[in-house]
Amino acid sequence: VTATDASGNLGTCTAQVTVEDNVPPVAVCQDVTVQLDANGQASIMASDIDGGSTDNCSVFVSANPTSFDCADLGVNQVTLTASDSSGNTDNCTANVTVEDNIAPNAVCQNITVQLDANGNATITGADVDGGSTDNCSVASVTVDQTSFDCSSVGSNTVTLTVTDQSGNSSTCTADVTVE
Repeated sequence: VTATDASGNLGTCTAQVTVEDNVPPVAVCQDVTVQLDANGQASIMASDIDGGSTDNCSVFVSANPTSFDCADLGVNQVTLTASDSSGNTDNCTANVTVEDNIAPNAVCQNITVQLDANGNATITGADVDGGSTDNCSVASVTVDQTSFDCSSVGSNTVTLTVTDQSGNSSTCTADVTVE
């Protein structure tokens, strides 16, 4: 600092000026939808839910959580944290909707059933299910024909429908031999 009086005399000294950034960033969230993959997993980055966070200097964003699986189907709240290099922060919450749009893999197996003393036989979907799988879990296995009688002796084609917890389904056919 230099000071000059009316006669032109000078005096100087040194001062330290500390510049502080006390203004927090503004976190802005946006909702997103993600799809589970074939392994039942999905992930996001903080930038996926950042709807334009700002700061008077520079802004860095992070999110928690960022990984999702079959247990997270539906709407999940994720916290976005906007921070600056001075340690100021702001948070907002985004809704991350996790969806499963992958149909199960229907696997059928042929079976043989015996008519009972009354000339009847029944089966369930589990009887012709040959190990169907899904990226999350199989909710149901149903078959389009469950009852057989004397008129069914021989080979009968049935359709197995495999449905997962998200309502996705797939089918396969199996031969039910009635004896």
